This record gives sequence, structure tokens and C-alpha cells, in this order.
Amino acid sequence: MQCRFLPAVAGVTAILSSLLISCTPAPDFHTDSDGAMHWQQLKGRYVVVNYFAEWCAPCLKELPELNTFHRQHSDQVTLLGVSFDPLDNQQLAQLKQRYAIEFPLIQLQPAPKLPFAMPRMLPATYIIDPEGKVSGPLLGEQDLHSLRRASGLAE
Repeated sequence: MQCRFLPAVAGVTAILSSLLISCTPAPDFHTDSDGAMHWQQLKGRYVVVNYFAEWCAPCLKELPELNTFHRQHSDQVTLLGVSFDPLDNQQLAQLKQRYAIEFPLIQLQPAPKLPFAMPRMLPATYIIDPEGKVSGPLLGEQDLHSLRRASGLAE
């Protein structure tokens, strides 16, 4: 007995699979360490997003505080960095290595969808609370105390 419907069923299955894949929403952003991400994945926890640039002296000065904050609180708060300058992913990786940045950086390729506008001044830090409400930017250098306070951590 020969089954003539098998190729047709396989074709329909392939079409349905491709439709389901194409209906999956595109990621909101990519990080250099975690890959594709959706803001929805971070709901329920504080997220700190810090804009920086290599030419910004206060930005470079606050990096050790950001690294310490990330080491101490990454289990409770997600810290992400964003380059103010339009760096490609390779340039971003070199910058991360040059300044020993320990927290994930949002890649600019492909362009990220951020829930706030690019700041006009640096350094600038945005806080997203567990419900998704954005506050900020906090302008100027941040330290452990200001980051803990802004992200709902007790001192």
C-alpha cells in the first residue's frame, strides 16, 4: 500500500512551522553575554541601564562602582550598559575589555528597542522597576549607595 498524502502533510507541517517561527516577536535587544532578550524576561526585578562613552571622564570614573554593584547584586538587579557612541559589536567588545567592564552590554547591532529615549547628557542611568515603570535618567556619576537606593535595595 502506498501513501500519497505523506508529502502533502510534510509540506503543510513545514509551512505551519515557518509561520509560527515568523510570528515569534523579535527580541528587544541583544547583549554581549546573554544574546537575544525581551524586556518581558526582566519583569519582576529591577533593571539598571547605564549609558556611557569612552570620551566621558565621569562615565569611566563610575565603572568600578558599576562593576562592584553588578558583582554584589546581580542576583537581585540586572545591570546593563549601553554605549552612547554608535559602536559596532566588535568595537563594543574591545571597549569592554579595555575598561574591564564586568556587566552585560547591550549591543547596538541590531538596533535595540529601549523603553526610554537616548539621554542628552552623560553619564545617565535609567531604572526600570519590577512592574516595568521607567524612571530617570539619573544624571552624573552613580555609586553603590545611589544605585542601591534607586534599585530598591536596602542599605
